[in-house]
Amino acid sequence: MENKKKLSIICFSGDFDKAVAALTLATGAAAVNWEVNLFFTFWGFNIVKTKGGHSFIGRGFLAKVFNFLMGGRKSMPLSRLNFGGASPKLMTGMMKNQNIANLEELYQAAKDLGINLYACEMSMNIFGMTRDDLDPAVKEVIGVPTFLKYSEGGETLFI
Repeated sequence: MENKKKLSIICFSGDFDKAVAALTLATGAAAVNWEVNLFFTFWGFNIVKTKGGHSFIGRGFLAKVFNFLMGGRKSMPLSRLNFGGASPKLMTGMMKNQNIANLEELYQAAKDLGINLYACEMSMNIFGMTRDDLDPAVKEVIGVPTFLKYSEGGETLFI
C-alpha cells in the first residue's frame, strides 16, 4: 500500500495574502487526499484566534497590547500596499468577483476537510494566550519536536 502524501505548513505570518496562500495550498492538498498539518506560530495566531478582530486577550499588560495590535482574521493587513487596511477588503471583493474563496471561506474549508490545526506552545506562552483564545478546531497545542514528528516524511513549507 502506498503511503499517503503529506504537506505541513508553518504559518508564521499574520498577513492576509500569506494566510490566503497557506490556506489555499492546505485545502488544495487536503482535497486530493493529502494529510495536511498547519502549525500556527507568532503572527500566524491571527488565523486561529477565536476573536476575529482587535481584542485585548492574554495574560499581562504587554500580552494584551500585542494581541490587540495583532488583531485576528478580520483585521489582517496585506503584506504590501495595505493602504491603511483597505486592501484586504478590496482583495476580498476582487476574489468574490472572480468566484474565488476568500480567507474566511478557506479557513472554514480547512476545518471541514479535517486539516490538522496545531498551535505553537512557545508562542502561546509569549503572548500570554490560553486554549480558550484559540478556535476549538485547533487540535493540539504543541512544541517544535512534536510538529517535526507529525510532519516527518512529507513536504514542509514556511509561510
